[in-house]
Order: sequence, then C-alpha cells, then structure tokens
Amino acid sequence: MIDTHAHIYASEFDADRDDVVKRALAQGIDKILLPNIDLESIEPMLKTEASYPEVCRSMMGLHPCYVDSNVKQTLEVICSWFNKHNFIAVGEIGIDLYWDKTYKAEQEMAFITQLNWAKEMKLPVVIHTRDSIEETLALLRQEQDGSLSGVFHCFGGSVEEAKAINDLGFHLGLGGVSTFKNGGMDKVIPHLDMNYVILETDCPYLAPVPHRGKRNEPAYTSLVAQRVAELREISLAEVDSLTTANALQLFKL
Repeated sequence: MIDTHAHIYASEFDADRDDVVKRALAQGIDKILLPNIDLESIEPMLKTEASYPEVCRSMMGLHPCYVDSNVKQTLEVICSWFNKHNFIAVGEIGIDLYWDKTYKAEQEMAFITQLNWAKEMKLPVVIHTRDSIEETLALLRQEQDGSLSGVFHCFGGSVEEAKAINDLGFHLGLGGVSTFKNGGMDKVIPHLDMNYVILETDCPYLAPVPHRGKRNEPAYTSLVAQRVAELREISLAEVDSLTTANALQLFKL
C-alpha cells in the first residue's frame, strides 16, 4: 500500500518518527509520499526523505494557506528547488477559502503558476481544495491542455464532483474522512471509478475511525483501505492492488 499524502516530517512526529515508519511498514505500507507546504517545511521534509530513502519521496509546492502578499518571492524560492532535487510531484497546491479569503487572487495566481510548472516538468500535481471546489475546477478546465495529471487530495465531495474531477483526468485521494460516520462518503465511495482512486492519510490530521481526534499516521492507510473494501463489497487485497497500481502510475514510482 502507498500513503500518497503524509506530513511525517512535521514536528508532531519528532519524538517517534522511526516507530511511525516501522508501524507503517508492518501494516504493509511500503511507500510514504511527502507533500511540501511552505518554505519552512522544505528542510525537515528533505531530511525525512533522506532518513528513509526506500520509503519516502518528496514533492515541492506552495500550499494555499501559506500564500500571502510575498507570494511571488516565495514561488521563486519554491521553483528554484526543482533544479536542486528530484521531486515526484508539484504539491501541495490549490485553493483554500475556508479560513481566509484575503489572498484569493494571490492563491489563484499561485495555483496557475504551479500548474504551469507541472506542465513544463511533466509532473503530476497534488491539489488541496477547501470550500473552493468550483473555483478549482474552473481554473483546471482553463489550464488543462491534456498534459496535466494529479490528485484532488482528501476528497470528501459528491459523486458529481468526483465525476467532474475524473473527466479532467484527475484522481481522488481517499483518507480518514472516508471512515467518518457522518462524512457522507458511504454514499459516494460505492459509485467512484476505482481506476482513479488512491489512498492517503494527510497525517498528522484527520485520523480515521477508531482513532478520530488523535494523531494520524501512515499505518492507518490500511484502515481507509478496509473501509473502501467494505463499501465496495470487494476484498482488502483488491483495494490494495488497485490503489497501489494507480499511485505507482500517477507518480511514476
């Protein structure tokens, strides 16, 4: 299994990162993909990747929640990293209008800029959307020239939204929200195109049931897989096989 979205470089894991990776491996999660968020996260992320080179792979991007009035300078620094290191994706990028709409225009500019990097470098993108699915889809439709691929991470939307995302050639990242009793995903997951589904944790956030409210970790990817298997009425092995193949292909691992 592959945890396609994990922030195990975060300070929440400083005390027991080795154990976290060991538990993941023991659960059959043999790859952990690390999305960048801002300038401060680059060093710990690359250090984590270097500590577990067989397991961890890094991405590079600017998360929408860290977009501010200095966005152009920040993007220049982020972009310069692509010449220094081999990244598997441009991410985590996107639009977040949940906390603050102050920098909506800057977020959109940063999103489009990073989509264009992905086109130039032939890399997939990892997209964060919160309260912004329509805005994000509109910009993607504008930018999609057939060369963009990627994933809407932490997908918790409707069957119609899933289809709109798939129609653009994009995958859906399923995580802890899929296991929440009132998350609504029990009505959605049975209808998803499994050729476009990958698994993730978004740890340390959004731990699946029965760990909801506690720190999330890559080992819990298997709980998400189990929930998908139950809702699809297929075996855990089949979910593992399908989602792993999708992730390997998307990220060219």
